[in-house]
Amino acid sequence: MWWRPRAAITAKASAWPRALGLKAVIVVPHGNSKEKNSAMLAQGVELVEHGHDFQESLEFARALAQERGFAMVDSFHERLVMGTATYALELFEVAAPLDTVYVPIGLGSSICGVAAVRDALDLATEIVGVVAAESPSYALSFKQHRIIEAPARSAIADGLACRVPNAEAMELIWKNVARVLEVTDAQIAHAMRAYYQDTHNLAEGAGAAALAGALQEKDILGGKRIGIVLTGGNVDRVMYEHVLAGAL
Repeated sequence: MWWRPRAAITAKASAWPRALGLKAVIVVPHGNSKEKNSAMLAQGVELVEHGHDFQESLEFARALAQERGFAMVDSFHERLVMGTATYALELFEVAAPLDTVYVPIGLGSSICGVAAVRDALDLATEIVGVVAAESPSYALSFKQHRIIEAPARSAIADGLACRVPNAEAMELIWKNVARVLEVTDAQIAHAMRAYYQDTHNLAEGAGAAALAGALQEKDILGGKRIGIVLTGGNVDRVMYEHVLAGAL
C-alpha cells in the first residue's frame, strides 16, 4: 500500500472522511445497489462503475489508482480488521461467555477481527463463517485449503459476492475458524424476514447471512450460548419489498 496526500481509491462501498481533506474515488460493479451509490455520492465521492462483479471492480480500481497516482485502499486491510475488532470486543465483553459466534464472510475483515479479539481475550468461543451458496469461493477455499476462484452469483447478498478470496484473509481464516457454512439466497431471505418480523431490525442480505447459518445448524445448538453478527442494513427498497413479500 502506498500513499499520496489528498487522494485515495478503493473498490469498496465506503467513503473517506471529508474531515481529513481527502478525495475518494469508489469503484463499484454495474448493477450495484442504487441506494448505496446515492449514499456514497452524497458523501462527496467520485463514483466509478466498472465490471460485472466485485472482482472486476477491484482489479480496475488498482489499475485506476496507479494511473492517477492515488493511494489504493484494498477492501481487506489491517485498518478495516481493526475497525471490525471494535464491535467484536463489545460483543465478547457484553455477551461472554459465548460457545459459538456466526460471522458472514465478504472479503474477510469481520471474521478476522472477531478472531483477533477472541484470541486476545483468550476465549474458547468457536467461530463459524457463513457465505452465500451462490458465491462459494471462501467455503471452497476453506475446505480445500487453497485459494479457489468461484462465480459470485448471489442475487440477494452483494456484500458476500467475492469471486477470488483474499489470500491474507484466508490464512487467518484457516487458522481461526471452525467451519464455513453455505446458505442459499432463499435461506438468507428467510433470515431477513425473521429479523424484521421478530426483532424489527433491518438487515441486508449479507447482514442476515449469519442468522441463516445459525438456523441451518439449529439442531446442534441446543443449550448453547451463541452470537450472531448482523453486519449491515444496506438493502434497496425494491429488493426489501420483494423479500418481505416472500417473492425471493
